[in-house]
Amino acid sequence: MILTVGFFLVANAIAQEWPRFRGLNGTGVSAAKGIPSKFDVSEANWRVELKGEGHSSPILWGDKVFVTSLDSKESLFYLQCLNAKDGSELWRASNEQKMHRTHRYNLLVSSSPVTDGKHLIVVTSQKDAHCVIAYDLTGKKLWEQNFPTIISNHGSGVSPIIYNGKVILAGDEDNQSFLAAINVKTGKVLWKVNRINAKAAFSTPCEFTDPSGTKGLIFNSMGHGITFVNPSTGKTYWEQSDVFDKRSVSSSVVAGELLIGTCGSGGGGNYLVALKPGSVADGGKPSLAYKLRRSIPYVPTSVVRGDLLFLWGDAGVVTCVKAQTGDIEWQERVEGRFFGSPVWVEDRLFCISTSGKVVVVAASKKFKMIEVNELGEASNATPALAKNRIYFRTLGHLVSFGNN
Repeated sequence: MILTVGFFLVANAIAQEWPRFRGLNGTGVSAAKGIPSKFDVSEANWRVELKGEGHSSPILWGDKVFVTSLDSKESLFYLQCLNAKDGSELWRASNEQKMHRTHRYNLLVSSSPVTDGKHLIVVTSQKDAHCVIAYDLTGKKLWEQNFPTIISNHGSGVSPIIYNGKVILAGDEDNQSFLAAINVKTGKVLWKVNRINAKAAFSTPCEFTDPSGTKGLIFNSMGHGITFVNPSTGKTYWEQSDVFDKRSVSSSVVAGELLIGTCGSGGGGNYLVALKPGSVADGGKPSLAYKLRRSIPYVPTSVVRGDLLFLWGDAGVVTCVKAQTGDIEWQERVEGRFFGSPVWVEDRLFCISTSGKVVVVAASKKFKMIEVNELGEASNATPALAKNRIYFRTLGHLVSFGNN
């Protein structure tokens, strides 16, 4: 009985953290309580100016918030650790950031950090390499590892994850593409596999257990489609390489028994695929469950809750789909353009528009517009939630709302 209670206490504590882009396993789902639908910046718990600008999303562990930014005048990449209670700076670290070309909607700091509660990992992307840097949670630098590659003209935005003591980096670029795993404690490269050179992908991988019980990681890219990878060796269990004919920007999503991915371009032609996974132990091959083409997101990542899949389009078209069949429950337009992804909390979806408006809609089988809130500054970032608070990153600020 004591062991059982202890297990649930630990599980609940971990569920309260937001350790990577879009929270636990990238689901965008939070167990937070008491998050307001309507708010004003003047009523925030706190709002602080960051050391620079960026589109990366904050992450949280315990009473600490970690966020990155760039001071373009000084050519410095900043990692800041803030007190989650009052926004005060606990420490900061900086690294030289050489300037290079990015897409007009991107910045040099778009990769979100990741932590396992002991190590804190950031990726800074130079013109010809991804640089992975590890710190402890007091700001002490532990190691640094460089991966030569050719960064896309869009710039970078690839976020790392930590899985079973390994830092996993997806380096799907226009050239010199790779996947790599690094020992989180020592910085030693454990494996590195070359990938097909296609249009750069910006998709963050996620954990997945297939129908046979095989555990691995799911990666999305134009060159390889949807790939199931052994995280111990980098070996591909299986892949469905013919599902994407355009760039994959949104991150991998698990919807019950299906895997969800999207591809698209700035010129349109976006579509979503739902893949029925293969079974490694039984030798089963993956197969296409369904494909959707109407008003599909290019950049924002979807949210799955229960049997519903919520798609938040770049142009503000929000769609509710039956996750297992692809049948559309509703499709409505909201105000704004969006590059950040939605998050789910207490049966609501929160998403920040590029102009800094937080749009809140009901996450249900019937569409309901709840609120539109002003942050007062542009944003391409995804919200973060932990300890019954929500955090919005705008271009140069971080603001906190919720239970104090």
